[in-house]
Amino acid sequence: MKNIGSCHCGNIRFEVEGTIDSALSCNCSICQRKGNLLWFVPASAFKLLTPGDNVGTYTFNKHVIEHKFCQVCGIGPYAEGTDPKGNKMAAINIRCIEGIDLDKVSIVNHNGRDS
Repeated sequence: MKNIGSCHCGNIRFEVEGTIDSALSCNCSICQRKGNLLWFVPASAFKLLTPGDNVGTYTFNKHVIEHKFCQVCGIGPYAEGTDPKGNKMAAINIRCIEGIDLDKVSIVNHNGRDS
């Protein structure tokens, strides 16, 4: 299934292939503040539809996850990194997916604060 997403102003638009069965709610210092609900997919399932110059990058702590945000509206629709096995992945903030019914998505809590 193809999912379309964006930041608030549309300066960043993307598509992601896959079925959103669950999302992760992390309590780390950045996810808690942003209210992210993250769906992890292989990087090959993610496609940026707008120019890469529209995207800002923020890293912190161990600098292994690149948190992407719109330089116009400030919304962070996705992040890029690697999974524990070294595979490239994307973490999609499902709150930025068009037409999603969040009541139908299973939310898994993750203690990222103590990781």
